[in-house]
Amino acid sequence: MNKLTKVGLSALCGSLASISAANAGEMNITGTAQATYTSVGGGVTGNPIGLNSAVTFTGSGELDNGSTFKLTLTGADQAGYSVGSLVLTTPSLGVIGISQASGGQGIGGYDDKLPTAWEESWGAGISGSIDLAKGVGSSMNIQYSTPTVFGTTLKIAHAPANTGGLVNDKGVGGDQGSYKQNGWDAVLDVNAFGQNIFVGISESERDSASKSAGTQSDPRDNHQEGVAGAILSFGPLKVGAQATAEYTGETQTASAVYGYKNVGWGAAFNINDNLSVSYATLESKKGYVGAGEGNESVKMIIDSYQVAYTMGGATLKWAETDVKNSGYSTATTAQVDGSTIALSLAF
Repeated sequence: MNKLTKVGLSALCGSLASISAANAGEMNITGTAQATYTSVGGGVTGNPIGLNSAVTFTGSGELDNGSTFKLTLTGADQAGYSVGSLVLTTPSLGVIGISQASGGQGIGGYDDKLPTAWEESWGAGISGSIDLAKGVGSSMNIQYSTPTVFGTTLKIAHAPANTGGLVNDKGVGGDQGSYKQNGWDAVLDVNAFGQNIFVGISESERDSASKSAGTQSDPRDNHQEGVAGAILSFGPLKVGAQATAEYTGETQTASAVYGYKNVGWGAAFNINDNLSVSYATLESKKGYVGAGEGNESVKMIIDSYQVAYTMGGATLKWAETDVKNSGYSTATTAQVDGSTIALSLAF
């Protein structure tokens, strides 16, 4: 087993600045910083010291008819500008949001909602390079959310070209080299009596000749994804389970990936106001159109135990994660386990 240990120090800088003008809304600035030290047993890591920082600008205001708007811009991890979103909330007509590939709209906001004390099982130090159902969430997209009625909200998201990448105003995305084109997502989200049930689907048209393959023949079908799950609350205990499926619509070739299936469950328990613990497991299976010798379907399994303890403005967090068949590989080097320790400060 490869042993990975990561020690992190996070400083969450809240309300670094607040700028407002009469009748023009308000602008708030918040930031985060995280320093890490990483050690990988049996591997070459080079310099183990890492630093992550992010600054988020949030502008908000209100129109004459009572509608509110919010602009969010984030620059993260050595990037001057990463993602942004613009959301308009009307008093009775619902919410319209434009997202710059943040992954939070459509079914991308439901790729993994299992309860945890800290992070998703794949997000606490060892990702496993897992494939997640993103729908149009990783592309420039627009989403409409209906008003919530009896705890139920319907969300419809659309990307004219589900090809990824950010687009400036008065600009177009250009050729991103992706076979995915016009895409739609639909999500039904029900929250009642502290319980949450959700189901969503996504479909993107495939290019007749995949740009990524160049000479590929016509596709078998459109790219399709789906997600369904439930998060149940029982006082301080939350338990949840969900499943996602992805069908690539790939042409019939020996090495073509026809899809992915993810199934997981998790539980998080608040021992008291300061201490919480959790466990989550996620299985992801990659399948091929023409499975054969050297090309069999492979299942990746990620297990993560986590603890978070809050002391006023500080939080101490720990995760122990084990990944089998990382990157959908059965090689010895793909069997990885590791631990992450982080200290977060909020001010």
